[in-house]
Amino acid sequence: MTRFTPTTSAEVLDVVRWAAGEGEPIEIVGQGSKQGIGRPVQTEHVLDCSGLSGVTLYEPEELVLSARAGTPVAEIETLLSERNQEFAFEPMDYGPLLGGEPGRGTIGGLLSANLAGPRRLKAGAARDHILGINAVSGRGEAFKAGGRVVKNVTGYDLSKAMAGAWGTLAVLTDVTFKVLPRSETETTLVLRGLTEEQAVAAMAVATGSSAEVSAAAHLPETVTGKVLDGALSGRASTLLRVEGFGPSVVYRSEMLKHLFSMLAIDTIDESASRRLWRQVRDVAPFADGSARPVWRVSMAPSDGHRMVMALRMQAAVDAFYDWQGGLVWLRMEGESEAAALRGLIRRHGGGHATLVRASLAERAAVPVFEPQPAALAALSARLKAEFDPKGILNPGRMAAAHAVAGAALEATGG
Repeated sequence: MTRFTPTTSAEVLDVVRWAAGEGEPIEIVGQGSKQGIGRPVQTEHVLDCSGLSGVTLYEPEELVLSARAGTPVAEIETLLSERNQEFAFEPMDYGPLLGGEPGRGTIGGLLSANLAGPRRLKAGAARDHILGINAVSGRGEAFKAGGRVVKNVTGYDLSKAMAGAWGTLAVLTDVTFKVLPRSETETTLVLRGLTEEQAVAAMAVATGSSAEVSAAAHLPETVTGKVLDGALSGRASTLLRVEGFGPSVVYRSEMLKHLFSMLAIDTIDESASRRLWRQVRDVAPFADGSARPVWRVSMAPSDGHRMVMALRMQAAVDAFYDWQGGLVWLRMEGESEAAALRGLIRRHGGGHATLVRASLAERAAVPVFEPQPAALAALSARLKAEFDPKGILNPGRMAAAHAVAGAALEATGG
């Protein structure tokens, strides 16, 4: 196996041009923290972008940061915290869930996976904060989109096209993101002992109130003891986070306590609250060092818990909820149960399911990402054909090669 380790954008361009000219597929990696997500990529060549590292521009007053694609997110977050700033979308760290070390994800991988965290409902995901990119397409052509200022919208959609593409359209070399001030403080209220149905209703009331809840999650009894060193063990925990200036946080927290005065409520202070939401963000309850299948399911908040209840009748599964119930994390105790899960999702309002963790054999046999409807698959195939006509970038990672080929034929009327 050949491992290319470029340290400049020009060297990346040379590698991709060679691969395109020879028709040689290559796997694109940064630090490899998310390499276990997606179908196994079968290539003889790896393009390791971890050498493309370093912040190239940071203007705190303009709320803009640019970095080379292989720069560790942890390094950037440390820099931002020194100026009391952050990525408002709270990008999760997949490392521990996949059996790796924390803090190894790169800024390019952050965009390629379109990461988001508990603040997703208010702040969106990576694609909503990207300002510009420099990249190399599968044609071996360097291009850029967007810019380094918040008001620049030229090519903005092209930058967004890279979000969630998992390295199948282009190799990112440089990215520019919008950053925002970090909240002065935060508090988390814990409603204890609610059922999943009651929790979803309570979270809807809280997020719909004027308390400006920035995150809402529910940890059933089987999960709640696996955060904060077991401090929440005993009863199910429904988590409501309030952020901002100190007096405002106190006022809005009291508003929520009054709103749910009939329930048992615990309060978690700033330090523990920040730690708690990092654990929710990074799926700490299921980061158990095993290879048991873990699914990430996105559904309407009112539908997710009903789907989980039905799934429990068919398979051994543990679950918890983020995004007011709209993001469901599932850990299967046995096989991945892909067909059963996706069938239940369709019957309960629809949504998307991604197999985040599984054995190599399961990842090769099961559609890891949600299969696209024919029209959308054809559109994706056309986009792939424009950026990577020879299919050399991360081939087969998002879908089996025959599925991509079939969508391409349909798109061209073949």
